[in-house]
Amino acid sequence: MRTIVRTANILGEGSAVSNATADSGEFIQSLERGLAVLSVFGEAHPSLTLSEAAVLTGLSRATARRILHTFVALGYVRFDGKNFEPTPKVLDLGYAYLSSLQLGDIALPSMEALSEKVRESVSLGVLDGHQIVYVARVPTTRIMSISLALGSRLPAHCTSLGRVLLAGLAPDELSTFLQSAQLTARTERTITSVDVLAERIAETARLGYAIVDEELEDGVRSLAVPIRDRAGRVVAALNVGTQVGRVSMKQLRDEFLPLLLEAAAEVSNRLAKR
Repeated sequence: MRTIVRTANILGEGSAVSNATADSGEFIQSLERGLAVLSVFGEAHPSLTLSEAAVLTGLSRATARRILHTFVALGYVRFDGKNFEPTPKVLDLGYAYLSSLQLGDIALPSMEALSEKVRESVSLGVLDGHQIVYVARVPTTRIMSISLALGSRLPAHCTSLGRVLLAGLAPDELSTFLQSAQLTARTERTITSVDVLAERIAETARLGYAIVDEELEDGVRSLAVPIRDRAGRVVAALNVGTQVGRVSMKQLRDEFLPLLLEAAAEVSNRLAKR
């Protein structure tokens, strides 16, 4: 049996806070600043000096210093006299969400079985703002230069998981996404037109699945379908990722899609019985 990745990032790229929320009287700015400092750690910045943390967050050195040393005292960050870096305790924050969600545990048996059948990686993701977040993954041979683990984030607009999750949004939510999303090109095939993306999302909603071919990374294609709760709402998406040279588009549709739909139905049924 292949190893199932179970490491996590807890925070994504800084999410915008609406003025209405910030002005409501229920908003704690110091907590926002603390999370902003914690969120700048990542693959690009595994450790930070005080000056770097201040610059990346836009906070004053004094404020960044107090926040970082508070995290040190709480055990979420360690300090070697020059650099700050997160500790494994940070994972507790992300695990609180994953434990309450239980999607990973519910989906893993079907994901493992599907991966064994197709001999490809299988992933489960949810939508968070403009990104998809991996909440469960059964990897096979690495097919991307990006290292994907539980908690990893990718742009929603150019991933099959993202297309399915966007297709499940209410019209006003989708409109908000399309108006605010930055459709950055990851390859020459990435859709960067709002109108074209809207058409593809509508097509995904109509077909019940999405195929993204070399839009996220050259040589990589993927197929995704929705996971629904007992009310029929799309709460997650399940996908199979593969390489262009290994699996054709026809094979994805004719062979992989029925198996993926079967696995998704199993997960949705178990989710509905919670």
